[in-house]
Amino acid sequence: MADYKITCCSTADIPAERLKSLDIEYANYHYIIDGVNYYDDLYVSETPEEFYAKIDAGALPTTTPISPRELCDLFEPILQKGYDILHIEFSSGLSEGWKSAQEARELMMEKYPERKIYVVDSLAASSGYGMLVEMAADYRKRGMPIDELRHWLDENKMYIRHWFCSQNLMHFKRGGRISVATALLGTIFKVCPVMEVNDEGRLVLQSKPLGKKKALKTICSYMRAEAIDGTRYNEKCYICHSMMEEDALFLKKMVENEFPKLRGKVEIFPIGTVIGSHSGPGTVALFFVSKDKRVR
Repeated sequence: MADYKITCCSTADIPAERLKSLDIEYANYHYIIDGVNYYDDLYVSETPEEFYAKIDAGALPTTTPISPRELCDLFEPILQKGYDILHIEFSSGLSEGWKSAQEARELMMEKYPERKIYVVDSLAASSGYGMLVEMAADYRKRGMPIDELRHWLDENKMYIRHWFCSQNLMHFKRGGRISVATALLGTIFKVCPVMEVNDEGRLVLQSKPLGKKKALKTICSYMRAEAIDGTRYNEKCYICHSMMEEDALFLKKMVENEFPKLRGKVEIFPIGTVIGSHSGPGTVALFFVSKDKRVR
């Protein structure tokens, strides 16, 4: 049995029961609608349909970074049981959570100086972050020591590719994720921009195809060019979406047709409430392991 625990945050956008089965505990980010604070609990307390219906009805959710105290509340019971901690945090390019995690680590190290507490900046988001967490859990299960796994994460996290497209860019603009000009371009001319999470963990525009289907085909073409071993790719592949199930299934079919050696079928997850507060409905994302690190 490993002498350490892996922890993460709810912005990994994979099901709560799945994290539990992997023996991974997580902290809840928050979102606020009409002055009411809600926990991002990976759709335990409400469904994706209920959350996005609020946005369709005019709600403009905001989010707040997770606090050091909340992360201490995650860490301390684990430390009290005698475990070390390897915490994988949401991208520092998209949230202040990384700073909170660093502060929580310092506070806990003062109380538990005999324990190891490592914090890794995933530079990843949504189910790409979730994929990295699951890969770490797999290596932990195989017996990889905490120091070695921490090093592996720092060396390999940049190989997780994140490709997004959205037909509803005003939410990205409102959250400062893209420029006003890009949002207006997409709205007026039906451009469906394709975006990537870059080497700084930030969302950047890469191409501007016309229409959803062309955007989804463009994303698939990026996977074909970047994936390990090309169409012989045999690692996992995830898709997440915000109320775009038909398009997610369209992309899934394309990927499975072009990459017949995948490790299992493509898995589809809903975009969680925190990411969804900034993307709104209308987003589809593809995640896979690439042959080269993100450098843009």
